Parts: sequence; structure tokens; C-alpha cells
Amino acid sequence: MRDDIGEGFAYGGVRAGAPARIEIWGGLECTVARIGNEFRDLLAETGHRNRPEDLDAIAALGIRTLRYPVLWEHVAPDAPDKTNWNWHDERLARLARLGMTPIVGLLHHGSGPRYTDLLDPQFPELLADYAEKVARRYPAAVMFTPVNEPVTTARFSCLYGLWYPHTKDSGCFLRALFNECYGTALAMRRVRQVTPEAKLVLTEDIGKTFSTPTLCRQADYQNQRRWLSLDLLCGRMDRDHPWFSQFLMAGVPEAALRDLSDAPCPPDIVGINYYLSTDRFIDQRLKRYPQSSWGGNGTQAYADVEAVRIARADLDVGVAARLREVWRRYRLPLAVTEVHNGCTREEQLRWLAEIHDTAVELRNDRVDLRAITVWALLGSLDWHAMLTRRDGHYECGLFDSRRCDRLRPTALAKATAALINGRRFDHPALDGPGWWRRNMRYYRKPSRAVAEA
Repeated sequence: MRDDIGEGFAYGGVRAGAPARIEIWGGLECTVARIGNEFRDLLAETGHRNRPEDLDAIAALGIRTLRYPVLWEHVAPDAPDKTNWNWHDERLARLARLGMTPIVGLLHHGSGPRYTDLLDPQFPELLADYAEKVARRYPAAVMFTPVNEPVTTARFSCLYGLWYPHTKDSGCFLRALFNECYGTALAMRRVRQVTPEAKLVLTEDIGKTFSTPTLCRQADYQNQRRWLSLDLLCGRMDRDHPWFSQFLMAGVPEAALRDLSDAPCPPDIVGINYYLSTDRFIDQRLKRYPQSSWGGNGTQAYADVEAVRIARADLDVGVAARLREVWRRYRLPLAVTEVHNGCTREEQLRWLAEIHDTAVELRNDRVDLRAITVWALLGSLDWHAMLTRRDGHYECGLFDSRRCDRLRPTALAKATAALINGRRFDHPALDGPGWWRRNMRYYRKPSRAVAEA
């Protein structure tokens, strides 16, 4: 890494690149997930719905671009023609006064309001109708994320059955994913009729799956699947694509597939959401791993664990590897759109430092990486159980929002402000590596008896 590019983050004795080279965005955990007949609203659960002054605290850090929700379920929960913009009018006006640019999110891990869902054939057109309403209401908005993490949302809703509509079927997964992506394309077409310069910021999880030789076919399948949203939007899903026939067999209309192929909607920025749990390792030797990790594909049983915890030198794990993959495959501008580590304050600081240093290094290596995004600014709840339980399991962000009356800045807030303003931030935690760099991260080797079982 070059050492002549300015003051930055003090981390392990290495100076990170000049913060001006990598913009620092912010983002609020704003999921509205339907589980059965109930909706979980994390904006309400973290208190932001009733604290407009949160935006002043965020702006005071120097953040000037903010992933911010104008969610379909909030504005038009009961019928497409019954809208209430009051809350959003006030918040977007406040963002403008504070000099912050919103990346407007329309659907965040949701299936939409009650009158639709991811498997509804009308979902793409309904989403596009809503997107046009948003664009007309807020003509100054130029950056949009119509659907957050399409592949991930479709997997957890229609392949694993955790979120509405709670199916566990590969055909439903593909239909849901297509509806999300076609809805994104139609939404951007309609938005650009109002705001021609509007930009699509697609966010996605493109974690790679590694495996034992026994499970290489399953790993190959998952590693193809992770590209589907980007391939659909970039116009690659033509008859020669290996998944084209699978979409047809799942019930996706060929005319709609061809429309998306003939009139693609490539992202202006590909946002990669990367966590320490993003890269996975699957292993049929179940007894080597916690029982909570056991699962399978209906034919083979295997453990599914974080790849970073596997002691194998041949695993190309990490955010740098994944960003380089996306860059080589699509050659589109990139951003890391969620930087969060649900751990101790010290580990959160180390994770932010590492992501920032990695981003600077990639940028210096001519990868078009625009920004990193400090995520879950106000914290998040119950993601340890994918929102399916109300345990009150809170993970801090840049602010601790557990007191309803006001926010408490954390050390991560001070570190972020330092990065944005080009100052050094020294903290004893940064003298050592994160847990994901220490040997303690590995699963213990099994005993001989277990290994032979």
C-alpha cells in the first residue's frame, strides 16, 4: 500500500489512504419484513420514526450521502391509490436542509404492502407505479435503490420460507427474483421519465460458497445463483444463459425475460453488502460443526458455516476478493453499501478500518470503487434470528439508539467523522487485528473418534 496518499486511519501501524479518495456514505437499517400476517418495522423499533433530530446527528459527522427509505409499505400500505407522504415530506426536506443526498430505497427485504407480494404477477408493474409516484413527489432525488438485495430477499422469502410469502421452492425463488429485477427495471424506466438523470444503485450480497470435494456441485450451483440479479439487469439473461431455461420452467413469461434482455437496466453503481458471514463453507462432516449450522439440499446433508472460520489456505475469502470478482465480471462502478460488524466496539473499529484500507487499496489498483457505507447507523434488532423472533437482540451502530429520547454516539461515530474529515483516529483496539484475523476464529479440530464417525 502506498504511504504517500495522506493522513488516514491509524490501523496496525499502517496509514490508510486519504479519506477524500473514498467517500463515506451512511445507511439506516430500515427493513420492513412481513412474517406471517405481521410486519416488522425496524425504523420504528430503533426509534427513528419518532426522532427527526437523528438526521442532524448523522449530518454532524460529515456524512453527505445517506441510504434512506421511502418504503412502499410506509407510504401506501392499504391500497396503491391511498398514500400518505407526511413523514417522508418532512424527512427529505430536512435532509436537503442538512446538505445530505438520499439514496432512496423503495423496498428493503420486504414483499411489498398487503395487496401484493413477491410472487404476484402484477408486482413489477405495481412497484413501477409506486416508483413513479416517488419520483414525482421528490423530483430532487436522483439516486434510487428500488429493491435491496434481490437475491437475498428472494432466498429468505421463497426458498427458505422465513419471510412472506413463506415458500420453500426453487421455482418460487426464481419467479420472485425475476419479479424483483423486472420491477427494478420498470421502476427505473418510469423514474427516468420524470428524472432523466436518475441513477440505479443496486445493492446485493455476492458471497462465495466454498466446499469439500463431495459438495462441489452444490457450491457451484450457489456460486452461479449469486450473480442472477446482476445478470438479469445487465441484459445477460438471453437464451444462451445457463439459467434462462430454468426461469422459463419456473413460470417466468418469456416475453418479460426477453424485454429485460433487450432493454437492460445495468446499475450505475453496484453496491456490495459484505459481512464476516457473507462467504460460506459447506461440509458434509456434520459433527465438526455446531448443530445450529446443519442443513442440506434435500439430498445431501451438510453444515453451512462462515468460510472465514475454516483453516484452509486455499479459500479466497474476503471483501477484496469479492469486489475484484464483481469488477472483473461487470466493469461497473462499485461501492460497499453495508459495512457493519455486530460485535464489540473494538471489533467494529477494526472492521471499519479494514474495509476502508481495502477500499483505498482497490481504488489505487484502478478498481472503480466510489464509496463505503457505514451501516446500521442507529443499530439493528434481531438479525441474529433473521427477524423471525422478537428477542430484543440489539447491535450498536455509530449511535446507540436504545434510549428513546436521544442518540448516544459511539467510538465508531468518532472514527467515521475522522475518516470523513481527513484526520487520524487512534485507538488501542487498532493496534491489533480483528478476530477474523486471529487463530481463535477457527473451529476446533475434531477428535479422532468424531473424525472417524
